[in-house]
This record gives sequence, C-alpha cells and structure tokens, in this order.
Amino acid sequence: MRILGVDPGIARSGWGVIEVQSSKFKVQSYGCIETAAGVEVSKRLSQIYAKLNIIIRQYKPDVLAVEELFFNTNAKTAFIVGQARGVVLLAAAENHVSIAIYTPLQVKIAVTGYGRAEKNQVGQMIKVLLKLKEIPKPDDVSDALAVALTHAFTNKFK
Repeated sequence: MRILGVDPGIARSGWGVIEVQSSKFKVQSYGCIETAAGVEVSKRLSQIYAKLNIIIRQYKPDVLAVEELFFNTNAKTAFIVGQARGVVLLAAAENHVSIAIYTPLQVKIAVTGYGRAEKNQVGQMIKVLLKLKEIPKPDDVSDALAVALTHAFTNKFK
C-alpha cells in the first residue's frame, strides 16, 4: 500500500509518501509545498492544489491521510488552514484517491505512544521508524509522514 500523508497549511503544506509491505515501511519521497506571503489566498490555494496534483499523479497513492484540524484560539488561522485542507481533499477526490482522517491525538499516540508528545518527539520517532538519517524539516514534513504512518498502523489492525 502506498500512503500520501499531508499536513495542510497555507504557507507550508508538508507531504510524505510511504510504501507499506507487511510490517516494513519505505519512504518514497517527502517535501513541502510553500506559498509566498503577500500573494492573495486564492492564488496560494491554487498553487497548493496544482503541486499536490503533480505529487498524486507521480506517486499514485492508494490513500491520502490527513490530520483533522484542531485549533482552540485563532479562528482566522483555522479558517485559512481549513481552506488549504479543503484543497487537499479536493485533489484526492478528483484523482480518485481514498481519504483517511486522523485527529492530532491519534497521530501522536500512533507514532510516539503519548498523546501530548511535542513536535521534536514526533520528529525523532519519524526518523527512527522510517530509518532516516535526520529528522525531516520543516516540522510540517515530519507531521505529514506521521499522519501517513498513523494510517499504516491503523490499517494494519483493520
């Protein structure tokens, strides 16, 4: 199974593709879609959508895993990130890729075993579990790989 994990954002959307065979994980690729501040939101969303379509067509994932949004303070940020997340879901739907959604708590528990894990703990576990030389940067990329791994772990028990 090939899983595309995405951590959506308007400035940076992290993504990572992993291949799962039996209990082995292999990283296919990962990166970050970045958009420039000062550009109108509609153009930034269009850029995210276009680049994500390229990634989906190149790696042909079986599923796209994305995190459920959780914001408790800044409604404006939540709204803009929600728009970016909508573009991610649209790209998956239009490319006939199934979608899996996980809460931040589910992701942290799946990857670290602790629901209140910090970003650096998640990054360290991604490095170890995927046998990477270093923690993927920025954090959005580690988070995207964490969501992909969460789906791999969850799907294993279904």
